Formats: sequence, C-alpha cells, structure tokens
Amino acid sequence: MTKNIYHKSSTRGHANHGWLDSHHSFSFAGYYDPERVHFGALRVLNDDIVSPGMGFGTHPHDNMEIVSIPLSGSLAHKDSTGRSEIIRTGEVQIMSAGSGISHSEYNASREDNVNFLQIWIFPKSENIEPRYEQKNFPKEDRLNKIQTIVSPDAKDAAIWINQDAWFSLTDLEKGKEIEYTFRKSGDGVYAFVIEGSVNINGQALDKRDGLGITGSDKLSIVANSDAELLLIEVPMKLHSIK
Repeated sequence: MTKNIYHKSSTRGHANHGWLDSHHSFSFAGYYDPERVHFGALRVLNDDIVSPGMGFGTHPHDNMEIVSIPLSGSLAHKDSTGRSEIIRTGEVQIMSAGSGISHSEYNASREDNVNFLQIWIFPKSENIEPRYEQKNFPKEDRLNKIQTIVSPDAKDAAIWINQDAWFSLTDLEKGKEIEYTFRKSGDGVYAFVIEGSVNINGQALDKRDGLGITGSDKLSIVANSDAELLLIEVPMKLHSIK
C-alpha cells in the first residue's frame, strides 16, 4: 500500500546563526521532531546558505555517507587525509566518513553566498576506509529526464555510495511528465523540490517541499512550472540505525 509523508517547506526546522542560514528537513542539532528523525537510510537533508568567507570549522564524522550538492556558489573542502578541493555548482561531492575523518567546509567566495544541500545517509558497511569523490553532472543531461548522480554500482557514471541508495536529478519544463521507477522493492523515495512546482502521484509540491513515498514501484511526476527536483531512493529497513 502506497504511503506518502508530506513535508511542506515552511514546516522544516530553521536555524539562523548569522553566517549560516539553515533549514532542516529532518531533526538536526537544536531542531528535534520525533516524527522527522529519518526516512529509512536518509538521516539529514539540510538546505544551507553560508555567508562569504564563512563556514564550518574542522569537525569529525564517522560511519556516515555525506553528500554535498551546491545549488549556487562554491564550497571549499579540506579534510584530515590532506585533501583540499573546491566543489562548484554543477558538481556533487560525497565523503564516506567510515572509520573516522575530520573536515571543514567554507564558502569559497569572499563576495557571494553559497547555497548547498548537505545530505547524510546511514552506511551499508561500517568502519570502511574514509573516501572522497566529486564529479560534474551537466544540466543538459537531465532536461526532461532522470540523471543519476549517486549510485551503489561502481559501473554507473554516478559517484559511488556505501549504501543501496540512488540520488537522481531532473530539470523539467512546464507541462512535461516523466516516470521514476524504483530500483529495489521495498525502497522509499524522498522527493525534494529544488525549484518550481510539481505534482507527484497526485500530491502537489512547491519549492523546497519534500515528499517521502513508500509502498510503490514508480512515481509519476508532472511539472506545473519549470522545475528542478532531487530524488533520493533509500532502503527503509536497516540492520542498525544510530
């Protein structure tokens, strides 16, 4: 039986620290909602705006898959392996924290804000060697079609994740309709509207709304305006969640 969990944009947790303006689709830091702790393996989906030159100082993580998607601007990344990178709009970054890693993330610009999605996924295997990957995904490859950007299959053109999870982007023109087919039976898909408005399986969604869908094998997506959409497919049953 299909079940939908609708998260209207205005119901997200919100924290404004001056240098950081963050909205939380799931419980995070000072925001806690027992009904919104996680969606299967999806633990965090933060919509962060960071002021020029500011950012997150060095801090540790372990046993979490962390995906960053810049929507505008660029992020400067440094970590305890000695890696130093710039992640630009159009690129996607993943860091497997594994057995433990420390990193920092700063706005790479001294003039413009950076807006990025920070997404945490519970891992499939714990205590793996920490790893990092980033890749550019051209917008033209997702116009009115599904573009897979994160996948557990190393053979895919996407970046690899230590979980049976798939992230996809699509840019839809007004009036276009597409279908998304679930990769695995029993999975759930969390749809997040980056821009515009869409209708998914009969549910209307606007900018920054979220919809968790379980008990289905496909989604019917109709663009009510020009729209950008992120789809996150994850297992709903985990061996352990901490």
